[in-house]
Amino acid sequence: MKDNNQKINNKKEKYNRKVGFYYSFLTVVLLFCLCQIGWGAILNISKIISYHSKSIILENHLQQAKMRNEDLKAERKMVTSDNSLEGIARNNLKMAGQDEVLVIINKKVEQPKEKKTFWKWNNFKFGKQKQEDIPPMEQPFIPENVDEE
Repeated sequence: MKDNNQKINNKKEKYNRKVGFYYSFLTVVLLFCLCQIGWGAILNISKIISYHSKSIILENHLQQAKMRNEDLKAERKMVTSDNSLEGIARNNLKMAGQDEVLVIINKKVEQPKEKKTFWKWNNFKFGKQKQEDIPPMEQPFIPENVDEE
């Protein structure tokens, strides 16, 4: 009977070991699955946050583009009006209307200043240096008799 009980006990222990191993294995698999689910959730939440911030930035760009578009439409209306075309012709294109005389006054052009350097190699003359001839500026034609109104 003892042999019988020992055999039964041995079989129960083997069975319990197998069941314990299966439960341990299933526990490890479930923990691995939980880790995967948690990691996936964290990644998805981070993507949602980044996409949300990008959508806000794009909406701001869209609003700025719409405002610029409205400004350009208003500017186009202003430029295409007769008064603004006349102003552009007078100021930028130097045109005059009928029975008007155009007088252009040239302003003196300043020469750019040379930067001071410690070593002046230009002071050493290694032969004759030619100076470039700068042609004088043309004077505008001004008629002698100008009728002012």
